[in-house]
Amino acid sequence: MASALIYLLVVLAVAAVVYLLASLVFGRGEELEALPPGSTPTRLPPADVEGSDVRALRFQQVLRGYKATEVDWALERVAGELDELRGRIAVLERQLDVAGEELRQARAQREEG
Repeated sequence: MASALIYLLVVLAVAAVVYLLASLVFGRGEELEALPPGSTPTRLPPADVEGSDVRALRFQQVLRGYKATEVDWALERVAGELDELRGRIAVLERQLDVAGEELRQARAQREEG
């Protein structure tokens, strides 16, 4: 009977030490204060959103939240579209710059001739 009591005390002591260590490492379980209504921890830059910004975007998960694989697939697709569109815009801007330079040269030649 005495050995069972000693065994129980040792188990309780070990459990208390493990609990204290876990409390020191992980904290006491305080929750962060709630976000104000209408705000979110999800962030995007105010302008010039790029594909990498969309790829890094993550949403809060709640009990009845979204299916992460579907949202990640959609975000990846949107990111690809953004990258493609920005690439097209860059090509068109370069073509516009070249055409503008050619037009300036043609006008200059007409004025000289």
